[in-house]
Amino acid sequence: MSKFGIFNIVTMEKQFESLTIFEFQAKFPDERSCLSYLSEFKWRDGYVCPKCGNTKYCGGEKEFSRQCTKCRYISSPTSGTLFHKVKFPLLKAFYIVYYVSTNRKGISSTELSRKLGLRQKTCWLFKQKVMRGMRSKGQFKISGKVEVDETAVGGQEEGVKGRKNNKKRLVVFAIERKGKGVSRVYGKVISRSSSKELGSFMRDTIEPDAQIKADEWAGYTPLKKDFTNLNQVPSGKKGENFPDLHRVIMGFKGWLRGMHHQVDHLQGYIDEYCYRFNRSNMKDGIFDNLLLRMVRSQPLPYKLYCLNA
Repeated sequence: MSKFGIFNIVTMEKQFESLTIFEFQAKFPDERSCLSYLSEFKWRDGYVCPKCGNTKYCGGEKEFSRQCTKCRYISSPTSGTLFHKVKFPLLKAFYIVYYVSTNRKGISSTELSRKLGLRQKTCWLFKQKVMRGMRSKGQFKISGKVEVDETAVGGQEEGVKGRKNNKKRLVVFAIERKGKGVSRVYGKVISRSSSKELGSFMRDTIEPDAQIKADEWAGYTPLKKDFTNLNQVPSGKKGENFPDLHRVIMGFKGWLRGMHHQVDHLQGYIDEYCYRFNRSNMKDGIFDNLLLRMVRSQPLPYKLYCLNA
């Protein structure tokens, strides 16, 4: 295994051990403890009524809920978050967030079902919400030395190669290099490797003054007007001119095959992989960070996924 691989496994294992299962069980023994924790997270920066914007409140009918003193609207700790109208015990929802965030390679909905005594589809649907919380907000773009490349992900179609393979999905990845390793990675599913779609991804994730290295694919050439430090070089045999980027891509493909076995809902899996990779070098708890992201995200109706489940 390369030094790059050893480094990331070690740092990720240290990060994911930040909250053991025994500490988690002691911290969240029941539904009330979960509601209390969500309440603290939701209003940690102060209360603002989602209806009228008023900042004053009194207690609602239920514990931990808050009622606006102006319009009388009642907010619960779960309302307006990715925990909104959860259909099973909140404590089990917390366990799903814990297992997804702290398992180094992630966890399948089948395994969640076995551990928590829930239907596999129920676990799958809620895990989609967890992965939505993992999605990058685009607030911190990568900079410095950056590499970009697109790749096909999915099963092989007989007699067809590369971008013409209808059973594969096209994905573009970008990495930020620091020292001898990779500090951050972002990825996005694209329908075609045109300058329009590649440019949209790069403008959302990369600082315009970054030192970008891309291959000689024609789709990158028009983007030099937006990224003045974009340099196109030959990919080389088996991507030898982009070793770190291709290692990240191969790592993602291996993880996807081993954990999820398919490319449906691929963007969610890319978000999970990138979030897990990017959080591996940060010191604050990954569980708390993900929980806060879910609290600050808008509700995601199950019906958006049921049609494709």
